[in-house]
Amino acid sequence: MIDPTAAYNPPNDPLVIIHDDHEVLLVDKPAGLLSVPGKGEHLADCLLTRVQAAFPMALLVHRLDRDTSGVMVFALTRNAQRHLGLQFEKRQTKKTYVADVYGVPSEKSGTVDLPLIVDWPNRPLQKVCHETGKAAQTDWKVMRTKGNVTRVRLMPLTGRSHQLRVHMLAIGHPIMGDPFYATEPEMAAPRMMLHSQTLAFRHPDGGKGVRYTAKLPF
Repeated sequence: MIDPTAAYNPPNDPLVIIHDDHEVLLVDKPAGLLSVPGKGEHLADCLLTRVQAAFPMALLVHRLDRDTSGVMVFALTRNAQRHLGLQFEKRQTKKTYVADVYGVPSEKSGTVDLPLIVDWPNRPLQKVCHETGKAAQTDWKVMRTKGNVTRVRLMPLTGRSHQLRVHMLAIGHPIMGDPFYATEPEMAAPRMMLHSQTLAFRHPDGGKGVRYTAKLPF
């Protein structure tokens, strides 16, 4: 099991606002910062509390893993929270991630369709399980290769915990710098090389399709 008391030293970067209006707030989450508070005082600092310090009415809609950076949307009204929550639940949002993975895939693109479930003895790790796992699909496409590292665009069709991380591991190309799934020395990186680059959804006020981007930090 992962040690829950392990050192948590989140970055002190100022809040990066991508967009805000009367219903929604889009923020670029830095790597190393929890989306929501963890258990215990030492895990209280998170993006949600930082956002609420500046926007007291902000409400949580979804999360990114601590070590993932990129675009996150918060609701500024209860109506917007319900509206956005349903879009995530019904898989009507479109998310695009960029990742640097170890090795060079034999194909230029593909789809990973492997069911996932929590690995209980080693939680919060997840694992592929064809008997009890929940359906999970990820489309991927090679962007470029440099040496033994490949940059890929990842488009999750579902939203399981650690989905992109476990799916890349399952096809033999773990995400560089992943503290859970890329444990070999040659897979080390300054941070986990996974970034939520774009998020598209229907705006809660009127239903117009909108798309927001967080600049790639690596």
